[in-house]
Amino acid sequence: MSKTLVLAEKPSVGREIAKILHCNQQGNGCLIGPRYIVSWALGHLVTLADPEAYDDRYKTWNLEDLPMLPEKMELVVIRETARQFKAVKDLMKQPDLDELVIATDAGREGELVARWIIQKAGWRKPIKRLWISSQTERAIKEGFQNLKPGREYERLYAAAECRAEADWLVGLNVTRALTCKYNAQLSAGRVQTPTLALVVERENEIKRFVPKAYWTVQAAAGGFNLQWRDANGQTRLFDKGRAEALAAKTSGQTGTIVELKKEAKKEPPPLAYDLTELQRDANRRYGFSAKTTSAVMQQLYERHKLVTYPRTDSRYLSEDIVPTLPERLKAIATGPYAEQARRILGQKLTVTKRLVDNAKVSDHHAIIPTEEPVFLSKLSPEETKIYDLIVKRFLAVLSPPFEYEQTTLRVEAAGEFFAAQGKSVRAKGWRAMEDGGAAPDEAGDDEAPEQSLPELRQGERLKLLTVKTVAGTTKPPARYTEATLLSAMEHPGKGIEDRELREALDNSSGLGTPATRAEIIEKLFNSFYMERQGKSIVPTSKGIQLIGLVPPELRSAELTAQWEQQLTQISKGRAERRQFMAGIRDYAARLVTTVAGSGQSYRHDNLTRVKCPECGKYLLQVKGKRGEMLVCQDRECGYRQNVSLTSNARCPQCHKQLELRGEGENKIFSCSCGYREKLSAFTKRREEEKGKANKREVNQFLNRQQDQGPLNTALAEALSKLKK
Repeated sequence: MSKTLVLAEKPSVGREIAKILHCNQQGNGCLIGPRYIVSWALGHLVTLADPEAYDDRYKTWNLEDLPMLPEKMELVVIRETARQFKAVKDLMKQPDLDELVIATDAGREGELVARWIIQKAGWRKPIKRLWISSQTERAIKEGFQNLKPGREYERLYAAAECRAEADWLVGLNVTRALTCKYNAQLSAGRVQTPTLALVVERENEIKRFVPKAYWTVQAAAGGFNLQWRDANGQTRLFDKGRAEALAAKTSGQTGTIVELKKEAKKEPPPLAYDLTELQRDANRRYGFSAKTTSAVMQQLYERHKLVTYPRTDSRYLSEDIVPTLPERLKAIATGPYAEQARRILGQKLTVTKRLVDNAKVSDHHAIIPTEEPVFLSKLSPEETKIYDLIVKRFLAVLSPPFEYEQTTLRVEAAGEFFAAQGKSVRAKGWRAMEDGGAAPDEAGDDEAPEQSLPELRQGERLKLLTVKTVAGTTKPPARYTEATLLSAMEHPGKGIEDRELREALDNSSGLGTPATRAEIIEKLFNSFYMERQGKSIVPTSKGIQLIGLVPPELRSAELTAQWEQQLTQISKGRAERRQFMAGIRDYAARLVTTVAGSGQSYRHDNLTRVKCPECGKYLLQVKGKRGEMLVCQDRECGYRQNVSLTSNARCPQCHKQLELRGEGENKIFSCSCGYREKLSAFTKRREEEKGKANKREVNQFLNRQQDQGPLNTALAEALSKLKK
């Protein structure tokens, strides 16, 4: 009897599919059943070959050997996962297999994972595609009942391969050119460099900014406040004398309400989440990095099966999802969501274009809960927070509008005009779900806070009891946070004056895709081009210099966004792969020429007076993810030495994370509050406290430390004793 091979992206997903397909027999890198054999990748098993695979001269980095433009890009098996590739390849050679089902993630990169394996292994038989938006048993069963022909996804594969080859050609060529030209570990890419350029340009704007003092004039009248405005509605005065004169002129005067408006307003529910919007809210509300949110989402999707496909760029649902909404509401009708979910279930669901729009759904619909029952106690704290955002947004989307009455008034006193506004809530609607999980609003400096206004009539006279001036200073643009940087990457055309180009950019996916933006941001941190200061992102000297060294067109958000748009067009069959790649090759060659001909120089301004023990050159001091380290400036040496590590141990005085500094017996914990403790004393103290230690806390400490890599042998040893 012939069988079908199913290829999943990860072992965990493969095992879930195998269970549903009754594949219970363990094989080599697979699970075998009566009709199906389920195997899996470990992420990518196959990748594009390194430059040295094309020519031995590329084994060393020389400027004169660039650009590297292979006629045909070759695929190689990744060494670390070669064993699993061999297992998959051997399965593909079995004569009783007559069909293959691609069951990798339903997206551009998932398609690439499977197709490269298929191509490298030499599979020539029919291919079908499992395309599902959640990992629940029901979704998988329905997906296998509605398998799509593999040829329908050939264009998606072409776009994915173009993306990978473009990154190779542009990234590797310009990285080698910059590194050889300036003898420094510099890298650039078609997405990461424009992203870094956004951060550097914002920092330049802040440095160029010159603060100016201004004053506003505010009045109190009968239990509410008014603010002076000029004929254009402006509230700021840059002349202190004029502000004080206005205050003196109107103080104690009786004013008249010359305009009073009451408007009934409705605020529709927010749109459902796509990945980028979810990452923004998680960063604003909880300080989560984009990478953390992506990782937590994968757990909720794959392991718990509580949410739909995370790496989507759509904020709408397709019509086929509407009949499943009641079942999803029943699944989440528990704990803090029970009352709202049951209320919505008790009414007729209102489906509008803000929720369901087939034309605005690309590969996957918006992120919503699945019909899988939820047990909140089984979720980690991080998973609970992200799931909470998704469920509350889902409930908000299905709720009625927020209704309120907006009152605005203008008061004339002594020839000057003051204004006030107030809001009275008529129906909380979707805002009953705490703003649908949205982040707190970021109001402008001059926006008056909402206030309750008494019953007023036009023509009524009001006494201005006190009038005062309030001093302020203009502020520079805010530094990017991960939330605002994600927004800038998604809409890089906001600062572009050309309307047509701006609209073209807004209609494209921007810089990168929802699936890749978190990785790009993290790569910029790991390469020491930018660093976190609290929630703010600040470019390093290395990052600022790099943007000055790369060719101007490579740091252009416009060009990179257009490339992403072209990839989307290729996936839809509206653009040609050959034409796109020809343009990329020409561009890569131009970049190398520009870098090679540059007369600029690169200066290490983080040099220490400590010499490298390997090559004798001075070491650079850099701030890594887990602390500070010394790195050799010679890229071919590669020596690294830790200076300090941020541990998970907490300061007993202020409870901040302690830094571990020093070597051997001289290691010491230190804190910014001034606390100091030798490692030996810390270990002894923890041993003495082991009787009082909370076992759960110790286990969590050890698990976190293990995830981040070993801190030091002595500390790990001491803590392991507490575990026993």
